[in-house]
Amino acid sequence: MIKPRTKSVTLTFKREEILYDCRNYAYVEGDTMKTQDEHDRHQVMDIGEDGNIDRVTRVLDLAFADCVELCYPYSKVEVTDQTALDDTLQERDTLVLNMLVPDDFSQTTVELLRRLIHELLVYKVMADWTSHTKPESEEKWAKKAEEVEGKISSSLNYRVGRVRRTLSPFG
Repeated sequence: MIKPRTKSVTLTFKREEILYDCRNYAYVEGDTMKTQDEHDRHQVMDIGEDGNIDRVTRVLDLAFADCVELCYPYSKVEVTDQTALDDTLQERDTLVLNMLVPDDFSQTTVELLRRLIHELLVYKVMADWTSHTKPESEEKWAKKAEEVEGKISSSLNYRVGRVRRTLSPFG
């Protein structure tokens, strides 16, 4: 029996908090580079500067859309009759994930999701950024993102429950 989804959960991610973490990680990446070329170091560290932030914004938006989809079916939103979208760059102050969850959904799972999704957004931005500025670090960030995606999926799949079938039609 499928449990009805009746409780509303809203997770809000502040763009500035995500960018703050990205800037910190990018600073460490650049500071620990074994190079004498300050230009290369500077490229890694300038993730949040004018001109670079547009790319970061697009990747962040894509990563967030991916997170919303990762939380399906709890995040499912029906398409309206008249849906029209374009690719205009929008710099939103917050990214909001709305979910409809069963009555027995755990607050601890909500807290875990909030923390994991924040990290996933940061890791995906860092993977993209380092793919351009420090390619040898891209795999590290992509792997971190993949691990967090797995944790999100397993925490949500655990909530859905398992169907057990008996081995005998009489059992």
